[in-house]
Amino acid sequence: MQKIEFFYPLLAQPQKVVITMHQKPDGDAMGSALGLYFFLKALNHEVTVISPTNWADFLNWMPGIDQVVNFEKHSEKALQILGEAQIICCLDFNIFHRTKNLANHLAESKAIKVLIDHHQQPDEPSFDFGKSDTGKSSTCEMIYDLIIESGYESHINTEIAACLYTGVMTDTGSFRFPSTTASVHRMVARLKESGLKHDQIHHHIFDNFLENRLRFVGYALANRLEVLYPFNTALMYITKQDLQKFNIKTGDTEGLVNYLLSIQGIKFGAIVIDRDEERKWSFRSKGSFDVNQFARLNFEGGGHVNAAGGRSSHSIEQTVKDFKEVLIKYSNQLQ
Repeated sequence: MQKIEFFYPLLAQPQKVVITMHQKPDGDAMGSALGLYFFLKALNHEVTVISPTNWADFLNWMPGIDQVVNFEKHSEKALQILGEAQIICCLDFNIFHRTKNLANHLAESKAIKVLIDHHQQPDEPSFDFGKSDTGKSSTCEMIYDLIIESGYESHINTEIAACLYTGVMTDTGSFRFPSTTASVHRMVARLKESGLKHDQIHHHIFDNFLENRLRFVGYALANRLEVLYPFNTALMYITKQDLQKFNIKTGDTEGLVNYLLSIQGIKFGAIVIDRDEERKWSFRSKGSFDVNQFARLNFEGGGHVNAAGGRSSHSIEQTVKDFKEVLIKYSNQLQ
């Protein structure tokens, strides 16, 4: 994989570009994709954003999202566009399998592949150009850097600003995580100068849920939370029946794991959700406990030191049992 700087000259000539991201895209994945979309459109490229799956309703306000192609719903259209692509930009994931059913098609494509991501251990041989920087707060911050470093800062407009702010705000926990560096605040200041209305974005993301979601959160905290004090760990499990009872949709469980770290003394928070095809884990930690390694070694996942995800093919009961058994090995690290 060549450095991203060697990709910049390709921006000068119009190309057919596809932008994609990981399945079930969050604010950073969708924000970086749409931010790059508007930037490349301004440079007269022919651009399409393809999402491997659906996304949370709270992202539906985002500029340009009505142009995103959902691969699961419109696979024939997506594959036709992908087949004509000259460049494929892969954002906020480090290996193709994180794009679910889109993975094989990306791997087989002859297009130039560009990686822009901030997760650990990228699959560099699969990409022609790229940058993987775990020190960055978000992929949105990396798209901002790309725009600045390639010499097109003047192209930043309110649409790009709104998209990039969405990702950096959500991935930094509203700027409270350690990844919120001075460069993040400088970026936000520049976005504000372009006309960004940050209060509106906070409203769209955090103040736009239905009543059932709030009742679900209360139910989960009251009935599905275990605090394992000997390990300074909090665990939450959500059953398929819980999801059905409260009519929970994609995105409604977003941020639930962060409640666990609000408990005094808790260093490790884990939540598992019973999905149709698998059990999905989310891990968060404080300090030096590395949930990326925990997820990779035990639950087929990965991510960052303090935020990662994983999966299990076992039942919800069995994967919770597996978690508790594995946790014993990390007792000293969590004291």
